[in-house]
Amino acid sequence: MASGLFALLDDISALVKASAASLDDVSSQVAKTTGKVSGIVIDDAAVTPKYVVGLNPSRELSIIFQIAKKSLINKILILSPAALLLGYFAPWAITPILMLGGAYLCFEGYEKVHSMFSRHQNVQVKSEEVKIITPEELEKERVTGAVRTDIILSAEIMAIAYSQITDQEIVNQIVVMLAVAIFITVAVYGFVGLIVKADDIGVHLAQDKYHPATQKFGRGIVKFMPHFLRILSYVGTAAMLWVGAEIIAHGIPFTSHFLHDLEHALAHVPVVAWFAKALACAVTGLLIGFVVEKIVMLLKKAFRNKR
Repeated sequence: MASGLFALLDDISALVKASAASLDDVSSQVAKTTGKVSGIVIDDAAVTPKYVVGLNPSRELSIIFQIAKKSLINKILILSPAALLLGYFAPWAITPILMLGGAYLCFEGYEKVHSMFSRHQNVQVKSEEVKIITPEELEKERVTGAVRTDIILSAEIMAIAYSQITDQEIVNQIVVMLAVAIFITVAVYGFVGLIVKADDIGVHLAQDKYHPATQKFGRGIVKFMPHFLRILSYVGTAAMLWVGAEIIAHGIPFTSHFLHDLEHALAHVPVVAWFAKALACAVTGLLIGFVVEKIVMLLKKAFRNKR
């Protein structure tokens, strides 16, 4: 009887250890995957605040919640299952899809850089009736636009997430994909919510009822936020170019080896190695974006001529 009880306890102990090891493995995979998609996450966080500009401040958090909810639903119910099914039935397609997504990121990054440095912008004024819409319709349009942009970035995030766990068991793959979807969505939109309400927080702290030091801190927040948003936009653009080019590079053996050799050559100075790799990817991303932009323009022109 006693030996049987001890044997049962040993089995339970072994099961608990195995479960703990599995959880540790899942958490490490989530951390690893999150690091791989950090550039896209930064861009997602940098892009979203513009969708609440000009709307009623009292509706800002509600709008962000709507976008976050739809983003999470897309990740869990559409993108994660699609990645898992594609990985099971057509694993060869993962790398080309990632490379296409990388090309899109480079294209978007190039467009942003071009708009930043373009000195002459041709503004065409068309004589057409101005469309008048209600605040509710404007809010709906903004949410739709934000979700459309988010689903592209989310698709890239989930594809990269899956590419990091292809050697795992199916249960671990599902758990990691769900964990990544939830963690990244909460992190991104929680950060976005904090950004868009930072001005209100600063104004509140600057009221006369608070200590002068607190008032000064509040005014500092209000003055700092426009600069912070500008910096965040630059960082997001650089991240798009860097991540997009790196994704493409890892899909081509020659360029993948080049990046590996570059890191290895500068391994004794990790900061310099990281910066050199990021700079090389960003410059390459600009070139790729330029080429993609020209191809898109040619296709648009051909389509217009055909019509």
